[in-house]
Amino acid sequence: MRQRREVTRRQVYIRRLVTIQASVALTSVLLGFAVSGSTGALSSLLGIALAVIPNGLFIARSGVLNHQVRASQSAKRLFRAEMGKFGLTVVLFITVFLTVPPSNPAFFFCAYVAVVLTHWLAPWLMPKHRPTD
Repeated sequence: MRQRREVTRRQVYIRRLVTIQASVALTSVLLGFAVSGSTGALSSLLGIALAVIPNGLFIARSGVLNHQVRASQSAKRLFRAEMGKFGLTVVLFITVFLTVPPSNPAFFFCAYVAVVLTHWLAPWLMPKHRPTD
């Protein structure tokens, strides 16, 4: 029962994080479109994708939403998930700059940093000792 409550708490956290990241992403795309047209919006979308895809991999591989993961396996899974996230980020940066270089690097990096910063500031979104129902 306690583990299920913790998983529910994590799900609430992830929903909040996704909502905040989506609003930051939409704002950066609209700003890129308003300032630079479709090229700015596309550059922002590339930066957003580069930030969101590795985070999704981390959530999927770490098992943070699985209440059946034992504590002894938890550290290993988190470490592997973080290494996979880092490796995928490097591969995606190389792929983007070799195949589809962003036409406006300023919007690309600003969108990337904005989405990553929302992830760093996310502990404030995590419900502490409040009931989740």
